[in-house]
Amino acid sequence: MKQILLCLSLAALSFGAYSLFAQVANKKSGVEARLAQALKMFPDADADKDGALSINEALAYVEKHPEARNKFMAKTGGSKSSSKPAEFAPGAEGTKVFVCAHSYMIYTADWLPQIANAAGVTHLKAGQQMIGGSRVLQHWDLPDEQNQAKKALREGIVDVLTLSPHLLMPDEGIDNYTKLGLEKNPNLRVLVQASWAPKDGRLVGSFTNVMRDKVTAEEIDGMLKSHDVWLKQLEAQVSALNSAVGKACVCIVPASDALHSLRKHVAEGKAPGVSKQSELFRDDHGHPSDISALLVSYCHFAAIYQRTPVGLPVPERLKNRPQAAELTRLLQQIAWDSVTSHPLSGVKDVAAVKSSQQP
Repeated sequence: MKQILLCLSLAALSFGAYSLFAQVANKKSGVEARLAQALKMFPDADADKDGALSINEALAYVEKHPEARNKFMAKTGGSKSSSKPAEFAPGAEGTKVFVCAHSYMIYTADWLPQIANAAGVTHLKAGQQMIGGSRVLQHWDLPDEQNQAKKALREGIVDVLTLSPHLLMPDEGIDNYTKLGLEKNPNLRVLVQASWAPKDGRLVGSFTNVMRDKVTAEEIDGMLKSHDVWLKQLEAQVSALNSAVGKACVCIVPASDALHSLRKHVAEGKAPGVSKQSELFRDDHGHPSDISALLVSYCHFAAIYQRTPVGLPVPERLKNRPQAAELTRLLQQIAWDSVTSHPLSGVKDVAAVKSSQQP
């Protein structure tokens, strides 16, 4: 029943020229435009006949008419894409990582080489592919001549593939890319980012970035509980996929857990050099500022290399911030704690495990 809400939230992960609804939304929010578009396709969904489709009406309609979801996706599933090929010569040694993403994750393609270099590990960019507001399935459905991710996997030059589904689950693209990649590289690992909700989950009505500054630590916990509904769907898909391929090669990067943890630190006055939660985002929508982008990238680093980022130097982009060293250390610790705490991240805190086993 909740799938139409997730479907209607596709727009929440779009921006700029890549927005699925830039031509439709105009002055409306992405979700309002999405509802308006759904109403045009399914006018009988307007139960109270007031000329507007509410989310509750959409939920009720799709429960009675599940075929509406597929029709809506077929109508609105396209978007522009951009991609970059591999940036290493044949025979190069190192961890080859392909980033297949929407706008809540694509920045990791640039942050990860910097972090890895600081850690003394060889990180090779196997390519990247971006579609704003996308499901992984939209990447999969790109024509072969545009599909850099498929090309790299078929060439067997990818050790780690990172994917970023949005709110509509399950996402068949995760399964498709995993199975394709394993055909050429049986040791392929696939990392799936669990992103945060846009607009703090307030999908209808006005919302601005400064509204985040008033969110309490308790309210952040509530947001995480709401997020768990979506997360459990992702976890179920990942677990089933690992069972189908016969090994735990698909893991989850708990980016949302890390970001919410950082927000709690800010709300409680415990984040060095950061006094407002709005500093963690660069717009109302929820795209991360450099601070949050670095935090999420540390999560990816921990998941890819299965080692802690704690102790790495302050990145150049953050050096001019107040208390940069203390803030960087906090981001590193939150990332490591978040990744090692999630049962499907594929990473365990070895020191903590040994400590718990001592009598």
